[in-house]
Amino acid sequence: MKKTLKTTFKFGFVILALTFFVTSCSSDDTSIFDTPIDNGEDGDDDEEVEVATIVFNEADPSGDIASASASGEVGTTVPGRVIFTSDATTQRRLYITQNISGQGDMPFNDFALDSDDLDKALKADGSIDLDGATKKEIDFTFELPVPDIDNGQIVYTFWTTKGKGDFRDVTKRLALGAGTITVTVGTGTNPAAEVRSYTDIQLFAPAADGTTESFFSLLNEEVYRINEGPEFRAFWDFGYYFGASGVSNGQESSFASTATFDESFGFEVEGLKPDAEEDDAANETLNEMYFSTSTFVAAEFDALSLSGELDIIVKSTNQKITNLQVGDVIEFVDNYGKKGIIKITEIEAGFNNNDFIRFDVKIQP
Repeated sequence: MKKTLKTTFKFGFVILALTFFVTSCSSDDTSIFDTPIDNGEDGDDDEEVEVATIVFNEADPSGDIASASASGEVGTTVPGRVIFTSDATTQRRLYITQNISGQGDMPFNDFALDSDDLDKALKADGSIDLDGATKKEIDFTFELPVPDIDNGQIVYTFWTTKGKGDFRDVTKRLALGAGTITVTVGTGTNPAAEVRSYTDIQLFAPAADGTTESFFSLLNEEVYRINEGPEFRAFWDFGYYFGASGVSNGQESSFASTATFDESFGFEVEGLKPDAEEDDAANETLNEMYFSTSTFVAAEFDALSLSGELDIIVKSTNQKITNLQVGDVIEFVDNYGKKGIIKITEIEAGFNNNDFIRFDVKIQP
């Protein structure tokens, strides 16, 4: 039985159309994927189009296809088919990333849904919830958008997980995959990779109940309240606090990795760590991040533009850095091996929840 689901993606400022086609033999009649295929008014099948297809079969991997390719024109879409069949493993979520011109994998998940029923297909972190009809076998055909680039490649990566995964780590609770569909535009040659630049980021001194925006994600340039829930923990890279544990005067503006935040701050913050009732809480991990004082000065920070310029950064052993001052430039290596620098631009010193630090970031894609 073949089924289809229509919805819409919005990536950045571009509104993108997406159609899922799902093959399943489930008897779950309440599946949100139970929409018949429209083959036209006369009932004839649409003209057959060659489709880039990736295949993973847990029981018989001999026929697996881990990568596929297609050519595309800017402003159009390219069909890409994903067939994942599990045996002993239950597939619970599907994760998708998009990498445009070698500028880094980004979540392909900014949905604009036109039906309340379709919300059931999405998890809060942007992954696709595989309901009862699709946990063992999925067959999706996506219309993959081709963004506005002159030459280069758009790489879409797909994988399923046994639970809550991580857009930056395909191995976390991996079920099947990862597979890639590469869409080539023009010559297919990517330009030199540039750094991602984030400006005017503001974090506030933490509240014990986790209600302040004290954590930052290098993935999507978002700041997070600590109590926003377990779906977003994989997004958090580091947090801000004022007053370092074990320092006599306690007057330092500080950053600490998410993994060491409670220990570094000296106080437990509600919502940072999983509670026993969460799924797979015992195996939950928090992001590590390593800081050091940089040899870059502020003017060099401003001038830096290419990813390769950050290759000289060496990973430290310090997951916190204290006594931050306006004008400081800090080097870091994140949980996923990406290197970057931070420039402190403003500090409103204090322990109160409206006290803050402001900074800019440049990181490898």
